[in-house]
Amino acid sequence: MDRTERERLRTIADYQFGSGAGRALFPAEETLSVMRTSSGRPQQITCGRSHDGQRIVSYGVDGRFTLGIEGGKRLFSALGRPIVRVGEESVPFVTDGKNAFAKFVQRVDDDVRPGDEVLVTCAETLLAVGRAELSARAMTDFGTGVAVAVRNGTPPEP
Repeated sequence: MDRTERERLRTIADYQFGSGAGRALFPAEETLSVMRTSSGRPQQITCGRSHDGQRIVSYGVDGRFTLGIEGGKRLFSALGRPIVRVGEESVPFVTDGKNAFAKFVQRVDDDVRPGDEVLVTCAETLLAVGRAELSARAMTDFGTGVAVAVRNGTPPEP
Protein backbone atom coordinates (compact mmCIF):
# COMPACT_ATOMS: atom_id res chain seq x y z
CA MET A 1 0.00 0.00 0.00
CA ASP A 2 1.51 3.30 -1.00
CA ARG A 3 1.36 6.53 0.99
CA THR A 4 -1.35 8.11 -1.18
CA GLU A 5 -3.68 5.14 -0.81
CA ARG A 6 -3.07 5.01 2.96
CA GLU A 7 -3.96 8.71 3.24
CA ARG A 8 -7.12 8.21 1.19
CA LEU A 9 -8.22 5.30 3.38
CA ARG A 10 -7.42 7.31 6.51
CA THR A 11 -9.65 10.14 5.26
CA ILE A 12 -12.53 7.72 4.72
CA ALA A 13 -12.04 6.26 8.22
CA ASP A 14 -11.96 9.75 9.79
CA TYR A 15 -15.20 10.62 8.01
CA GLN A 16 -16.94 7.39 9.03
CA PHE A 17 -15.69 7.00 12.62
CA GLY A 18 -14.40 10.44 13.63
CA SER A 19 -11.14 12.31 13.76
CA GLY A 20 -8.15 10.10 14.54
CA ALA A 21 -9.73 6.87 13.31
CA GLY A 22 -7.62 6.77 10.15
CA ARG A 23 -4.35 6.92 12.04
CA ALA A 24 -5.59 4.33 14.54
CA LEU A 25 -6.65 1.87 11.83
CA PHE A 26 -3.77 2.44 9.41
CA PRO A 27 -0.65 3.59 11.30
CA ALA A 28 2.20 4.84 9.13
CA GLU A 29 4.80 2.50 10.64
CA GLU A 30 2.83 -0.70 10.03
CA THR A 31 2.98 -2.86 6.94
CA LEU A 32 -0.55 -3.54 5.73
CA SER A 33 -1.69 -6.14 3.24
CA VAL A 34 -4.45 -5.25 0.78
CA MET A 35 -6.62 -7.77 -1.07
CA ARG A 36 -8.05 -6.17 -4.18
CA THR A 37 -10.99 -6.78 -6.46
CA SER A 38 -10.35 -7.65 -10.10
CA SER A 39 -10.67 -3.92 -10.89
CA GLY A 40 -7.94 -3.04 -8.37
CA ARG A 41 -10.18 -1.49 -5.68
CA PRO A 42 -9.13 -2.33 -2.10
CA GLN A 43 -11.43 -4.95 -0.62
CA GLN A 44 -9.82 -6.27 2.58
CA ILE A 45 -7.05 -4.72 4.63
CA THR A 46 -5.13 -6.91 7.04
CA CYS A 47 -2.08 -6.45 9.26
CA GLY A 48 1.21 -7.85 8.08
CA ARG A 49 2.60 -8.73 4.70
CA SER A 50 0.48 -11.81 4.04
CA HIS A 51 -3.27 -12.21 3.69
CA ASP A 52 -3.19 -14.53 6.71
CA GLY A 53 -3.02 -11.53 9.08
CA GLN A 54 -5.84 -10.19 11.21
CA ARG A 55 -8.53 -8.37 9.20
CA ILE A 56 -8.64 -4.70 10.11
CA VAL A 57 -11.45 -3.66 7.79
CA SER A 58 -13.27 -4.57 4.61
CA TYR A 59 -13.96 -1.76 2.17
CA GLY A 60 -17.42 -2.08 0.66
CA VAL A 61 -18.69 -0.97 -2.72
CA ASP A 62 -20.73 1.66 -0.84
CA GLY A 63 -17.47 3.37 0.20
CA ARG A 64 -17.77 2.43 3.87
CA PHE A 65 -15.67 0.20 6.08
CA THR A 66 -16.89 -2.84 7.95
CA LEU A 67 -14.76 -3.60 10.97
CA GLY A 68 -12.88 -6.77 11.76
CA ILE A 69 -11.98 -7.54 15.38
CA GLU A 70 -8.50 -6.09 14.87
CA GLY A 71 -10.02 -2.84 13.55
CA GLY A 72 -12.42 -2.78 16.49
CA LYS A 73 -9.56 -3.16 18.96
CA ARG A 74 -7.69 -0.30 17.32
CA LEU A 75 -10.70 2.04 17.36
CA PHE A 76 -11.57 1.07 20.93
CA SER A 77 -8.09 1.81 22.25
CA ALA A 78 -7.67 5.03 20.27
CA LEU A 79 -11.14 6.59 20.30
CA GLY A 80 -13.32 4.50 22.59
CA ARG A 81 -16.25 4.87 20.20
CA PRO A 82 -18.75 4.21 18.61
CA ILE A 83 -19.90 2.22 21.63
CA VAL A 84 -22.91 0.12 22.48
CA ARG A 85 -22.53 -1.08 26.08
CA VAL A 86 -24.42 -4.20 27.12
CA GLY A 87 -24.96 -5.88 30.49
CA GLU A 88 -22.98 -8.80 31.90
CA GLU A 89 -25.72 -11.28 30.97
CA SER A 90 -24.99 -10.66 27.26
CA VAL A 91 -21.24 -11.28 27.43
CA PRO A 92 -21.14 -15.04 26.68
CA PHE A 93 -23.52 -14.66 23.75
CA VAL A 94 -22.01 -11.57 22.15
CA THR A 95 -18.43 -12.84 22.43
CA ASP A 96 -19.63 -15.99 20.69
CA GLY A 97 -20.84 -13.86 17.75
CA LYS A 98 -24.53 -13.77 18.59
CA ASN A 99 -26.51 -10.54 18.20
CA ALA A 100 -26.87 -7.96 20.98
CA PHE A 101 -30.50 -7.32 21.93
CA ALA A 102 -32.01 -3.97 22.85
CA LYS A 103 -33.25 -5.10 26.26
CA PHE A 104 -29.63 -5.63 27.39
CA VAL A 105 -28.24 -2.30 26.10
CA GLN A 106 -27.17 -0.11 29.03
CA ARG A 107 -25.61 2.80 27.16
CA VAL A 108 -25.01 3.84 23.58
CA ASP A 109 -23.29 6.82 21.96
CA ASP A 110 -25.94 9.38 21.01
CA ASP A 111 -24.91 9.63 17.36
CA VAL A 112 -25.28 5.91 16.51
CA ARG A 113 -27.69 5.38 13.59
CA PRO A 114 -29.03 2.21 12.00
CA GLY A 115 -26.40 0.78 9.64
CA ASP A 116 -23.42 2.26 11.52
CA GLU A 117 -20.45 0.09 12.43
CA VAL A 118 -20.24 -0.14 16.24
CA LEU A 119 -18.16 -1.65 19.02
CA VAL A 120 -20.07 -3.76 21.55
CA THR A 121 -18.56 -3.46 25.03
CA CYS A 122 -19.15 -4.42 28.64
CA ALA A 123 -17.27 -2.91 31.57
CA GLU A 124 -14.64 -1.27 29.34
CA THR A 125 -13.94 -4.53 27.48
CA LEU A 126 -14.46 -4.95 23.74
CA LEU A 127 -16.79 -7.88 23.13
CA ALA A 128 -17.62 -7.66 19.44
CA VAL A 129 -17.98 -5.54 16.31
CA GLY A 130 -21.11 -5.28 14.24
CA ARG A 131 -23.76 -3.17 12.55
CA ALA A 132 -26.31 -1.12 14.49
CA GLU A 133 -29.84 -2.19 13.62
CA LEU A 134 -31.53 0.57 15.64
CA SER A 135 -30.88 4.22 16.41
CA ALA A 136 -29.22 5.11 19.71
CA ARG A 137 -32.51 6.22 21.23
CA ALA A 138 -34.37 3.14 20.05
CA MET A 139 -31.71 0.86 21.53
CA THR A 140 -32.29 2.27 25.00
CA ASP A 141 -36.08 2.67 24.65
CA PHE A 142 -37.03 -0.69 23.13
CA GLY A 143 -37.47 -3.80 25.26
CA THR A 144 -37.18 -6.24 22.36
CA GLY A 145 -35.39 -6.63 19.06
CA VAL A 146 -31.85 -6.80 17.77
CA ALA A 147 -29.82 -3.70 18.60
CA VAL A 148 -26.56 -4.81 16.96
CA ALA A 149 -26.09 -7.48 14.32
CA VAL A 150 -22.78 -8.85 15.55
CA ARG A 151 -20.29 -9.70 12.83
CA ASN A 152 -17.39 -10.97 14.96
CA GLY A 153 -17.13 -11.66 18.66
CA THR A 154 -13.96 -11.69 20.72
CA PRO A 155 -13.60 -14.74 22.94
CA PRO A 156 -12.61 -13.67 26.47
CA GLU A 157 -8.90 -13.89 27.14
CA PRO A 158 -7.90 -16.48 29.76
